[in-house]
This record gives sequence, C-alpha cells and structure tokens, in this order.
Amino acid sequence: MVSDASASDRRLKGRCYCGQSRFEVADAFRYAANCHCSQCRRTTGSAFKPFAGIERRKLVVTAGADGLLIVGEPDAHDAHCGRCGSLLFSVVRDGTYVHVAMGTLEDAPGIRPSHHIFVGSKAPWYEITDDLPQFEGHSP
Repeated sequence: MVSDASASDRRLKGRCYCGQSRFEVADAFRYAANCHCSQCRRTTGSAFKPFAGIERRKLVVTAGADGLLIVGEPDAHDAHCGRCGSLLFSVVRDGTYVHVAMGTLEDAPGIRPSHHIFVGSKAPWYEITDDLPQFEGHSP
C-alpha cells in the first residue's frame, strides 16, 4: 500500500546525549538557521547552534519530561536534559515556537539552515566559510 503521508506528517525523533530525554517533532519546520550569539554558543559549547523552528504544539517530549532542566521562563526558555545537560530545544516567540537543536535529531530533517544570525557576536576564533547569507542580528 502506498502512503499518502506528506513530509509534514513524518515524525522525527530526537534525544539527549545520555538518552534519558527524548522527543518527537513533525518534519514541518518553518525555518532553520545557524545562531552565533553568545548564549547559543554557551548552551552548546560550540561555535554556533544550528536550529530549526516550528510551532511548539508540534513537539512532544516522549521520555524524561519530569527530568528536564528548564532555564528561563515558561514562555521563553531552554530545555536541557537534567542528567547530561544536552540542550534539546528553546521555547521562543512568547511560547508559540520551539527552536530544536538540530544536533539532537536522530532522523534527518527535510530542512537545512539557510542563513547565519548574530554574526556580529560570533566567536572570534571561528570563520564562517560557506556562502549562506549572514546577518548581524536576527534575520529580517
């Protein structure tokens, strides 16, 4: 039987480093970018955070919800695994969207980062070498 399921019906799995915290999210991301702000660098321990944005209701924590470390407010926070510290997603836009840390996805999403944001505060030791558009702050 041939499935009529669209890409947006496809569910992607994600998890933290230790496996305690797991989630599923629709493969229906609205946008994706590489964020170079100092906060994203600190939460990931990397030069930038590749993330994909989607409506919050399309992400479901399937394991470890009671063990999440929430840093911030109910409608604007980072959600980390409370055991290993992995950043899973950030709640943004007054609680309506999440920015999924793309490195936590076990399945390949149908979207790729299309630009770099906050390059005005990027790590001085990192050089962006791709041809994606760059923005000093948020993208327009």
